[in-house]
Parts: sequence; structure tokens; C-alpha cells
Amino acid sequence: MSLPYLDLAQRFSFPAIVEMELHNARAHWPISQNSAHEGFAILRKEVDELWDEVRKNQKVRNPADMLKELVQIAAMAQRMAEDVVLAGKVGT
Repeated sequence: MSLPYLDLAQRFSFPAIVEMELHNARAHWPISQNSAHEGFAILRKEVDELWDEVRKNQKVRNPADMLKELVQIAAMAQRMAEDVVLAGKVGT
């Protein structure tokens, strides 16, 4: 389920929305990331999705889609930090 990012941004800070997204992602995909390669691939996917939105003509860019991707990038960066780097899986 996708969060209503623009609506949430009216009531919560960006870090709070990222925390909601991270919680949502962990609920849907509870198994932790197993390696730096896996974490990077997930993060790269989110960056590519943001890039798809940024490349659009300025008149048709969707602010909600841009915010969604930025939140997901931040959440997946935090997840990679926690699941891989802080868990000592950097060498895997």
C-alpha cells in the first residue's frame, strides 16, 4: 500500500514520513537485506524511479511521485545502513 505522501507532508516532517515508509517496508518485506549488493540494488531502483520523474517535462512532473521516491530513497538508505552496515554485513 502506498502512503499518501503529500497529505502526510502537511502534518508530519520528512523524517517522520521516512520512518513511516521504513516501518511499512519492513512489514511487507520483513527479511533484512543480506548484503551490500542487495541493499545497493534496492536503493538504485528507487533512484532510477526518481530519475524517471525528474526527466519528465517540467509541466508534467508529479510532485507526489517525486516526494514518494525521495521518501523511499531515504527509507531504503536507512534500511541498508541498519541491515547491512550496522549489522556487520558489509563484507558480504
